[in-house]
Amino acid sequence: MTVQGPADGPATGAPAPRSVLVRVGATAAQLPSLRVVAGDLAARADFDLDAVADLRLAVDEAAAELVTIAAPGSDITCTFVMAEDGVEATVTVPTAATTQLRTDSFGWRVLSTLVDDVHLLENSDDGRRVVGIVMTKARSGAGSSHR
Repeated sequence: MTVQGPADGPATGAPAPRSVLVRVGATAAQLPSLRVVAGDLAARADFDLDAVADLRLAVDEAAAELVTIAAPGSDITCTFVMAEDGVEATVTVPTAATTQLRTDSFGWRVLSTLVDDVHLLENSDDGRRVVGIVMTKARSGAGSSHR
């Protein structure tokens, strides 16, 4: 497991977002590490207990969905950007060119109920296709529309 962070930007009077990057092997056995980091970051950012649990479960569900389409021997990467009003978690994995992640599945429905916003991310990195899930969870009272 590789962990990097927190990184703060230049001082501008407002707190800069902090980011943490976690990279583990794209196997089901490695996913508990992502859950633990997600829960710890949310708790340290003073999210309420429900929001901590929601973020932990959302990161776990996103990673579990992505592991099924991961290229053999690849790593799954999760980047957390902690801001004053919430957190954005981006989970990505390199995939084969023909794999698709379904947004009409039960797992996607679970994701959309746990976070305030969720969407797919697809791009190429060094000739490899990368698929990801970007999730935003607002701090209670910071514009959350789901609860």
